[in-house]
Amino acid sequence: MEWENALTGLLTALGLGLMIGTVRERLHKPVETMAGIRTHTLVAILGSVSFNLGMAAFVAAVVMVGALAVVGYQQSAKTSLGMTGEVSILVTLMLAGLAMQNPVLASSIAVVVAGILFAKEPLRRFGRELIREDELKDVLLLAAAAMVILPMLPNHAIDPWGALKPYALWRIVVLVMAVGMFGHIAFRATGTRWGFPIAGFFSGFVSSTASVVSLGRNVKEKPHLLYAASAAALLSVLSSLLLFVMVLGATSEALMLSMLLPLSSAALAVILVAGFCLRQIDVHVPPEVDTATSAFKISHALIIAATIGLVTLLSAWLRQLFGDSGTLVASWVVGLAEIHAAAVSVAQLAVTGTNQPDTVRWGVMGILASSAVAKSSIAFASGGRAYGRLVTAGLLAMIGAGCVTMWL
Repeated sequence: MEWENALTGLLTALGLGLMIGTVRERLHKPVETMAGIRTHTLVAILGSVSFNLGMAAFVAAVVMVGALAVVGYQQSAKTSLGMTGEVSILVTLMLAGLAMQNPVLASSIAVVVAGILFAKEPLRRFGRELIREDELKDVLLLAAAAMVILPMLPNHAIDPWGALKPYALWRIVVLVMAVGMFGHIAFRATGTRWGFPIAGFFSGFVSSTASVVSLGRNVKEKPHLLYAASAAALLSVLSSLLLFVMVLGATSEALMLSMLLPLSSAALAVILVAGFCLRQIDVHVPPEVDTATSAFKISHALIIAATIGLVTLLSAWLRQLFGDSGTLVASWVVGLAEIHAAAVSVAQLAVTGTNQPDTVRWGVMGILASSAVAKSSIAFASGGRAYGRLVTAGLLAMIGAGCVTMWL
């Protein structure tokens, strides 16, 4: 069994050396490259054999190949300042050693390395031409918020009612920033007509409230984006409504089925108003693929998270004061900021069966109504009167269609 493992590692090292070497060879054709397919294959064999002989032999191989890479760089630096060829040789050697212990991981990393080498020109163009300095700053801020701050926060409640969790609140901040980044990328990639609607729809699965705020800010800065941003905001409400239905079904399938027709009518109403907004976009105006605005404002994300935190505390306090009888009221309050959490609260009433089905069903509509009130207010505040009117029209159509359908 031991020799079979060694043979597997050797063959993996040979394969990754051939793959990386081939990419290097093709990229520099017809110019002769310092390290091509033969060099990388031989270095991979050296790495696997020396690793089998022991750590001392492997370290000696690393030192020897590193010295050769330094000499090669001194020669190539006269015509090229890059060090990709020299570094790729050392990467091949290390991957060959890793292949003797974990062939699957080594081959996976080798594919990534080959892809990075092959994408030389697109990556160079992305780093030098496509991404701006302020966009790079936004990416670093988002990465720091998600990968540095978030893991350090406690994931347990810190309030007397057991509702406020710093980890969950900061995750909302991260999600709001990610929504802005995703919308910015989609906007630059596809332009005004489709960039906003696409970004709006998918961002609604994360936070439609954040989308309404972010899109409203765009309208204030560039009023000609009114209809595109309004359509995107309503499509974010649509995707949030779809997620709302899924959350209801996960908690109480019976309640979801009983509300399927009213909620479908509500979704159709939103689609109609969003379609009206899309039709108002002037197709003859060249789409904007660049914007000087930042992808997001961290202050907006912090305000949204703080609002949700305050509403969550208020809901927990109401539930403690009034017990089960206050659950509906608490869910409507929560619905001002987060309809999906409120959906779970109401659906649990249907599961326990302590309330009349009609009461619970109208409680669901109450959540959507309170959410519509909050989003309408936010739309006016963030995007102005015209944006607020269009978003409010879609929200009123959604609530009206749902209530009429359920009443009939």
